[in-house]
Amino acid sequence: MQAVESLEDFYKRKFDWIPDNLKNEIGHFNIFKLEPFTGKNARPVPYKRRDFYKVMLVLGGGRVHYADRIIEVKKQALSFSNPQIPYKWEHTEDISGGVYCIFDRHFFKDFGSVNDYSVFQPQGEHIFELSDDQVKVVEGVYSKMLKEIQSDYTHKYDVLRNLVFELVHFAMKMQPATYFEKQEMNASQRISTMFMELLERQFPIDEDHRQIELRSASDFADQLNVHVNHLNRAVKENMQKTTTEIITERLLKESKILLRHSDWDIAEIAYSLDFKEATHFSNFFKKHAKLSPTQFRRA
Repeated sequence: MQAVESLEDFYKRKFDWIPDNLKNEIGHFNIFKLEPFTGKNARPVPYKRRDFYKVMLVLGGGRVHYADRIIEVKKQALSFSNPQIPYKWEHTEDISGGVYCIFDRHFFKDFGSVNDYSVFQPQGEHIFELSDDQVKVVEGVYSKMLKEIQSDYTHKYDVLRNLVFELVHFAMKMQPATYFEKQEMNASQRISTMFMELLERQFPIDEDHRQIELRSASDFADQLNVHVNHLNRAVKENMQKTTTEIITERLLKESKILLRHSDWDIAEIAYSLDFKEATHFSNFFKKHAKLSPTQFRRA
């Protein structure tokens, strides 16, 4: 499994240079056009996590690997990636153009949290297929970004932050309104939310984060300082699944990611997911995926 790609790694891989202003007190922001690296000049985008955010308009079809999901982009799309979610693009030779901006976690410090928005959350939607009219709107926002970043306006980075939020809200408005209905959380909802955050915080597994620490409902209850029965009731009430079912689904999801995208052997994957024996992991995987780990990897 590849380690996390830093901004320095990104610039070296993509452009073979590193900007002087990569690290400063306001964070880093930049914007690029895709055109030099599309079609026959397309460069592969490896499967890994990045330590920065990216919002990209892609003109042309392609296939995006987000965790264990594969999303087909038929014509054109707006995509969002963040430091929590590994991804890769394939069939990039079919992309004819586009534009993207990148920024680090410090760029929005004291300005608002982009992680509060579903497009940057693990369970949210990250790819939005666009109509021709929607592409024109998004291209207009990026045109403003390109013009602003080249200006000498003192507060241009505030303008750029607002333009990023404009893209975020544009995408989120494409989802059903009911998706965003929020109710004041009661104690049960808070416990469920904290449980899900603890669960997701253990993933993805990579060279820098090689083993999970919380595997059972009791583990999570201890961490949250609640009785395990209280946790189970809260999760069942709010998630319509048992705590064990949710943990199992997440372990299975990460198992598939590691089998598909890492070169670790079965024993290493079993260890990373806190199975005491490789045979225990194999039995778990075959029970829930209906294939052995080896069969899944070869499929």
